[in-house]
Amino acid sequence: MMVKLTLNPDTKICCYQDYPTQKASIFRASIKYQYLNALPINPSLKKFRVSCSIKQRETENAEERRRILKGIKVDDELEQKGLLEAEIGEKKVGFDWNWPPWKNLPQRYKLIGTTSLAFIICNMDKVNLSIAIIPMSHEFGWNSSVAGLVQSSFFWGYALSQLPGGWLAKVFGGRKVLEVGVLAWSLATVLVPILAGFMPGLILSRILVGIGEGVSPSAATDLIARTIPIEERSRAVSFVFGGLSVGSVLGLLLAPPLIQSYGWESVFNIFGFLGVTWFLGFQFVKEDQHPINGELLSWPKFDSWSNSWNSSLEELGDSLTDVPWKAFFKSKAVWAMIYVHFCGSWGHYTCLSWLPTYFSDKLNLNLTEAAWVSVLPPLASVLVTTAASQFADNLISKGVETTVVRKICQTIAFLSPATCMILSSLDLGLSPWEVVIILTSGLALSSFALSGLYCTHQDISPEYASILLGITNTIGAVPGIVGVALTGYLLDSTHSWGMSLFAPSIFFYLTGTIVWLAFASSKPQTFSKID
Repeated sequence: MMVKLTLNPDTKICCYQDYPTQKASIFRASIKYQYLNALPINPSLKKFRVSCSIKQRETENAEERRRILKGIKVDDELEQKGLLEAEIGEKKVGFDWNWPPWKNLPQRYKLIGTTSLAFIICNMDKVNLSIAIIPMSHEFGWNSSVAGLVQSSFFWGYALSQLPGGWLAKVFGGRKVLEVGVLAWSLATVLVPILAGFMPGLILSRILVGIGEGVSPSAATDLIARTIPIEERSRAVSFVFGGLSVGSVLGLLLAPPLIQSYGWESVFNIFGFLGVTWFLGFQFVKEDQHPINGELLSWPKFDSWSNSWNSSLEELGDSLTDVPWKAFFKSKAVWAMIYVHFCGSWGHYTCLSWLPTYFSDKLNLNLTEAAWVSVLPPLASVLVTTAASQFADNLISKGVETTVVRKICQTIAFLSPATCMILSSLDLGLSPWEVVIILTSGLALSSFALSGLYCTHQDISPEYASILLGITNTIGAVPGIVGVALTGYLLDSTHSWGMSLFAPSIFFYLTGTIVWLAFASSKPQTFSKID
């Protein structure tokens, strides 16, 4: 059966034979004699015919229907499959959402969490020697002077590495510096039992521990400045540096039973192994970048492995000279941070070193009680740190000026322990446990500094935050060397805990508060280079 269409060029009328039982469809046309281009029709065109097979049309319609039905079927199957996967996913959300717990956390939270874990291990490796030194002294026949030399060697490495650590964090990025720092102090910790019988080697190993831990605060500061927005910064700093208090608690609690069961060597081997494990696990934690003041802070692009040795040294030298050192020391805010950091460290390091002896001698607590009481200040600091960070970030989110918030927090951090030390020094007839509660409360409230001083470095300059912390922390390490020894000297001279331990700390807390209120600032500063 055919459909015929005839065109008469003389009349320009087209006629076709209609088949009403058939519907229009796709058809193939063949034009005989000449191609049809457009109307009007060329008079030379005599006749053309368009033919279409109805059978062919039906075949093509059937194929089209099959294609449509197949598409509908596929789409339906895909839709059903998607719904099924969604249902399974919903079931998984209820079943697997908390495993692993950090799976759906934002990347910056994972980075901050692992950094805080590094600081926990940091203080575990710092306090382990203060406990292990007792059996070590008995085994090797050390007197108090030698034991003091071994313990103070940590602070030499810690003080010397602050500025280099800040600069390296600026050049290579805080992540790389933190990784190397943790690995260095962990391996040096493992070496302590091996080198314990050789005094120069033992002191060197503790200096290396101090160096590794000394670069870590600046590295963490660089990470926070680059990844955490200002409205979350107080919590981030408190969470990371609060790991130090947790590490002190864990170290003081775990070291005695480990030493008693497995020997003093065990605390160095186990704690060092934890650091190496952290280093391996940290390789799987990615980092992202957060806009700072509306712009993305550029990451360090220096890569010493891709350059020759000479060009690497040249770039390192250029990066060191590019730091606006003179501009730093022309800033009143920087000088305020330096002095306040020194004041806070004096109270912290002297109390950390001498409170166990004070509890034993002055309050007549036995060694076991003194050891447990020594855990209370860092344990309480963990709770205060959380509350202080929430307090500070809430004020900032409500529009309170950042400088005002930092001044409030640092003032609480200084006046609270100063007041408690004054009460402990006076003869008020307090029982030993009342004195313990007062001192614990004051030292715990000093953790407000994590939402005060320790946030200011990032506030005034995210780019140079690591170097600024390196500067202030270098001065802050001096009380660990001088203050601890001076406290012992004053105790021998005056036989008064109030004059030797509390009076100097009270003086620095009060003067530090005055300087902070007068000169501290969290306003961003450019620190343009001054020739």
